[in-house]
Amino acid sequence: MLLTQETPVATQPRPSAVVASLEHAHKTYGAVAALRDVSFAIRRGESVALLGPNGAGKTTTIGALLGLRRLDSGTVRVFGAPPLSARARQLVGVITQDSGFPATLTVGELAGYACAQYERAVPVETLLARFALGDLRKRQTGGLSGGERRRLGVALAFAGRPELVFLDEPTTGLDVESRRAVWSAITDASADGTAVLLTTHNLQEAEALATRAVVISHGSILADDDVSAIRAGVRTRRVSLTSDVPPHGDFTVSSHGKRHSFVTADSDAAVRELVFGGVPFRDLEIAQVSLEEAFLQIVGQS
Repeated sequence: MLLTQETPVATQPRPSAVVASLEHAHKTYGAVAALRDVSFAIRRGESVALLGPNGAGKTTTIGALLGLRRLDSGTVRVFGAPPLSARARQLVGVITQDSGFPATLTVGELAGYACAQYERAVPVETLLARFALGDLRKRQTGGLSGGERRRLGVALAFAGRPELVFLDEPTTGLDVESRRAVWSAITDASADGTAVLLTTHNLQEAEALATRAVVISHGSILADDDVSAIRAGVRTRRVSLTSDVPPHGDFTVSSHGKRHSFVTADSDAAVRELVFGGVPFRDLEIAQVSLEEAFLQIVGQS
């Protein structure tokens, strides 16, 4: 029997210097509680995925950290100061889900303007090259495709060499090549010490980019740990095997040719059921579930 344990893409150790934090944050909109006693910190060089279903409190959390949402109670600090301080503005980069640009400005003009706002900005040519925008330098932003505008928005978030970046659904609408360019830039920035707070509905993206995940639902944090620890902490396991006969039992089987897999909360019992049921199989693998499967179980249990 071959037992395997999947390894997440990002595995750098947890740094110690806190760059942003929420402590006992509460926020309500009328009768709706958007945040309920939310506390967590983001450390230098850390890539954190803030995960949750629609309406979970993700946008309010980012708004509070950016100083765009005032908490009913609790404390928010960015580099040890209120989020709208001059120091925070120089050290923070952000892209929101909806980014609008003046249609008549060219990509180069807009990048130049953004870089001019920071004391230690990335050179414009370097910034455009990093996000594969060099060929679009003279193109007016009004003539860009949705994916190109999104890539430009992510690039501008990194214009000032930020030490903390908020990325809200950064690769929405991007093609595969553009997504890889953005992923590479985010990974390089994190390796250089930039802290990243990422929200995404693409949990494959979260698993590729984040070392840590914070799962939030109905305004409360359900899980906050390294991605690998969250996956390991969920009892569910994925069982894969090769067989001429598809396995059957109290689980849903996914098959690709003679290779079959299913998710179960008790892999030992499932394997015993296969053996006692006389199902012939080989190349058995039992692995931790993906971050997506762990996320669904955590939110489902809430």
